[in-house]
Parts: sequence; C-alpha cells; structure tokens
Amino acid sequence: MLRRHFTLILFIVFCTSFIWAGGSTLLKKYIPATTLAFPAPAEHASGLWDRSYRIINLKSAVKAKIDTKNYVHLQDVPITMQQAIIATEDNRFYNHFGLDISSIARALLVNMQTGSIAEGGSTITQQLVKNLFLSQEQNFGRKAEEAVLALDMELRYSKEEILEMYLNTIYFGSGAYGIGDAARNYFAKQPPNLNLAEASLLAGLPNAPSVYSPYVNFSAAKQRQAVVLAAMVKYGYLGPSLADEARTVPIRLAK
Repeated sequence: MLRRHFTLILFIVFCTSFIWAGGSTLLKKYIPATTLAFPAPAEHASGLWDRSYRIINLKSAVKAKIDTKNYVHLQDVPITMQQAIIATEDNRFYNHFGLDISSIARALLVNMQTGSIAEGGSTITQQLVKNLFLSQEQNFGRKAEEAVLALDMELRYSKEEILEMYLNTIYFGSGAYGIGDAARNYFAKQPPNLNLAEASLLAGLPNAPSVYSPYVNFSAAKQRQAVVLAAMVKYGYLGPSLADEARTVPIRLAK
C-alpha cells in the first residue's frame, strides 16, 4: 500500500510539473493547438495558486465545495443504486487508482486520430473532481488537471468516500443535484426507499440528464434503464430474471 501511494505521489508531481512548467509546448508538436487550449500566461499565473492549493489542501478544497445540507451518506443509498452507478459509469471503479489506463489509452488513440477530445475515458473519481472543481470544457490542459486531481483524490479518500461524494454531486437532470434531490424530485422518496426499478432508472440519467430525464422523455428514460440493467447483469450484480422483472415494474413519478 505504501509503495502504491508513493508511486501515485511521484506521478502527481510529474504530471503537475509537466503541465504547469511548459509541457503544453511539447504537446503542441503533435496535437493541433486549437484542441489544447492551455491558458494564456496571465491567466495561467493567476490560476496557478488555486490549482496548487487544490492539490496540496485537497480535503479543505473538497469540504468547501460539498453541500452538507442535503448530503446523503453511502449507508443510506441502496446497494442496488451503488451497483447500478458503478456498472454504468465505471465498472472497474474498485480496481483502478483514479485513472483507468485501458480506457484512457483507447480514448487517447481516438482523440489523436480526430485531433479533438472525442472520448474522455473518465472514471467516477475523474467525474467527481470535474464536478467539484473544473469546467465542462474539453481540452487537454483541463483533462491533465483532472487526472492529477483524481490521483490525489484516491490517495486521500477511500473508494466508499469517493462514491458517496460522487452520488451527492452528480446531476440527475430536471434540477436535481445529488441522489437525495433526485429521489425526492422523481419519486417523492428518500434514497433508502428506492427500489431496483427506480434505482436503475436514476443511474442512467447522469450520462445525458437533459435527454434521459423521465420528465423530458419517459420513453428515452426507460430505454436507458434497460441499458443500466443489462450492464448490471453483465458485471454480475443481477441475474437476468431479476433484471427482466425490474424492467416491467411500473414507474410512478412524483409529478
């Protein structure tokens, strides 16, 4: 464990030094400048302290961003909801260290071929730091910062803490941020009372909340629910018969 932590710390230091000490110059030799979008010098200098603070004092930075008013602890989230999110968003969540190297390699190949950020290969940890600290802008500078923060997050928090924070910050559509808001907004329930059908429907929303929200397009939400249930079967969380049963359970929305 100590060796793993030491390796991650070295990697964080390397990535941070590379990006903030001129690594963009090297990248520009191979990738079109319009896709890199690194900050201008003045902007770079003004944002350097904020970036450094987030890495050095990550727990304080996270605490300042987390809304504790409606915070839901992981023990109050049904295990089926947790499994549905992991199966859909990051099936290797418990096996990687914040970055999924195989997904990144695949995404990098596609991005190099297209000259743009066509794929992200983001893990739950990367999505969490993006939700907390970063913009939705797709460029290589932001992705590098996201990777450094994800590695730092994995050093300082357990997998359960990361999943808990993710569930409390992810956008589920129709104005619902976090699992607490989503359960109330869509089903007028508290998270512990969600059944498998409801949990699998919610787990499909973060991928494209404005598209899959059942208040926007109920048919699309149900189709996405089927994708989630199929993923749960694929990764061993459910048997096929239980997934089929969940697909047929009537969904009663709060509104």
